[in-house]
Formats: sequence, structure tokens, C-alpha cells
Amino acid sequence: MPLYFLEAYLYRRHLQRFWGASGDFWQSRWEAVDALFGGDASCRWVWGTFGLTFALYWLVGGVYTAVDLTGRPAFLLRYKMQPGAPYPVSGAQVWRVVRQVLFNQLVIDLPFALATHALPSGAATTAAPPTLLPLGALRAGRLRAHRGGRLVLRPPVGVLLHHPRLHRHVHKRHHEWTSPIAIAAVYCHPAEHVLCNLMPPMLGVLLLGSHPGTAWLWFSVLLLFSLNAHSGFHLPFFPSPEFHDYHHLHFNQNFGALGVLDRLHGTDRQFRQTDAYRRNLLLLSLDPLIGPSSGEQ
Repeated sequence: MPLYFLEAYLYRRHLQRFWGASGDFWQSRWEAVDALFGGDASCRWVWGTFGLTFALYWLVGGVYTAVDLTGRPAFLLRYKMQPGAPYPVSGAQVWRVVRQVLFNQLVIDLPFALATHALPSGAATTAAPPTLLPLGALRAGRLRAHRGGRLVLRPPVGVLLHHPRLHRHVHKRHHEWTSPIAIAAVYCHPAEHVLCNLMPPMLGVLLLGSHPGTAWLWFSVLLLFSLNAHSGFHLPFFPSPEFHDYHHLHFNQNFGALGVLDRLHGTDRQFRQTDAYRRNLLLLSLDPLIGPSSGEQ
């Protein structure tokens, strides 16, 4: 029965243009974006990619940070995964994160976007066709392909960064947060930012020659998932962040993002013996999942 109501809702006259098979709504929005950058493919890719990811990161991350600094609204604390950790966090801690993240975004992200456009595959990806939005590419299949590209590159890089020599000089910065906050998602050494946060998501985009609209959707999904994974809160109807939160608590477990390669290599064996593993599911009620707090073995 709910499907009938959904179908009726989607096909109401005043929404037909939005959901229509012709894609007029999304195409017109894309043309407006293209016009904003004067039809310049390089400008659109570099500044459009940076502007979207920067704004999304700080708009969503800012909401989390307001909670992290104040501990309010208090009812959200019921969903804190490590309630034994010091909380709320201090302004000095947050400012340290903000400075590093802004450096990574302003000094690393912009040149990286320019470099990917300069690549032959990048130029093809971001330039042609300049005004046509390929709605078919926005479907889940293309996003799964992008995720596959990230899956190939991200876990090996993660394991490499945990090598004692690299961990001490590079990855240790990200692991200063054993109970992370959302905006610590890209709080890391600049080298790690390139190797872990930029190259793996971009791999599929370049190999597939994805339209910038598809790439932006993919980057947005990743950012939202990453902010949630580092938020420290297991909120109702949000993807479970237990897997990555446990990695921050015990840095020799759960190196990947999806857990597939961790299962194959046994790097989630300890995690699978914990209550955190049993809580690693989508919360479909307003009742928090209760279990041992920080320091769980």
C-alpha cells in the first residue's frame, strides 16, 4: 500500500517536471551552473568542485561542531558512541582541526583539482559535452563503479600509512582523535590527504571519464558519509559509523571503508568480537543502541 501513495506522490502534476523522464529540471539546473562559470570547463571543474565540497563540508560539519562545542541539544548525547570520552570538546581542539582542514582544502584541494583537469583523461572528463547532463550516469550503477575504484586504492593506502615509519610521521596526526568529531574527517597530514582523501575517490572519475555532475554527486555522497563516520554519533536513520569509530579507538583494526578487504585479510577479527560490531547496523528507531563505552575490548 505505501508504494501506491509513493507513486501518486511522484506523479502529481506539479512534480512531473521535476521527476519527468526528460530530465528537464536537472538539465536546466546544470545549464545554470554552466552559465555561472561562463561555459569555461576548466573554471567550472576547479572552482565548482572546490566550492561544492568546501561548502558542503563546513555547512554539515558546522552543525556537528556546534554540538561538539556545547554538548547540546542534550538528547543527542544518548547516541554518543564513546560516552566515556571527554565531551564537549574545547575550542582550542576545534581550532587546531579547523586550521589543518582549511590548509588541506585551500592549499591541496585547489591545485589537485587543477592537476586532474590538466590530465588527458581529466580534460575529457570535465570538458565534454559541456552543456549536456547525462542523467543515466547519475544512477546508482555509476556510483557503484566509482566506489569500486575507491575500494581498489583506499585500503592498501590505509595499511601503508599504518606502517610504523609512516604512521609516526604522517598518519599519527589523524589518530590524535581516538574519539573523533565530524570535521576531523580530513584532519590529517597533507600527504595523507592526497593519498587517502583525494586520489581514491578521483580514480573512478578519471578512468570512467565521468561527467562533472556525476563526479560532484559522488564527492558529495563521500563527504556526507565521511562526516558521519567521524561524528562520534550513531544517529537514527544514518549509516552506522561504528566500523570507523572503532578504527580510531583501536588503530590496528578496520583499515578500509566498506570492510570487504578487512574481512578478507582478517583485520576486523578483533572488531567482530565486540559489542561495537553488534551495533554496526542502521538504527531504525529513536532508541539508542546501548553497549560498553570507550575502552571497549
